[in-house]
Amino acid sequence: HVQLVESGGGSVQAGGSLRLSCVFSGFSGYTRWRGNMAWFRQAPGNEREGVAAIDSEGTTTYADSVKGRFTIWQDNTKNTLTLQMNGLKPEDSGMYYCAHDPVRCSNGPYLLMPRYKNWGRGTQVTVS
Repeated sequence: HVQLVESGGGSVQAGGSLRLSCVFSGFSGYTRWRGNMAWFRQAPGNEREGVAAIDSEGTTTYADSVKGRFTIWQDNTKNTLTLQMNGLKPEDSGMYYCAHDPVRCSNGPYLLMPRYKNWGRGTQVTVS
């Protein structure tokens, strides 16, 4: 039973920073994590979009709009996925979701929403 719980959202001024966390459980034990994990976001009236993803080997990919500002990583010892967001802009506002794709073997990370099967409830980010 996979569980994902996000936290760390809030309201900040443009140029500020936030660190989002996703605590996960129910994953199979292995020296490398199974599947890929990602952060998506959705603003009112917009479709959900991929922000950052990471595979079990630590390889990452980012949306062009956040490259150089956001960083994703995972901590195997703490069962935590983190998204560090710096230089925030108003257009970064939205509900941020942690997601998991239980792929057994991947050749890299991706931001294809249909592939992600497990989702958290989200944490709100507001930049003014």
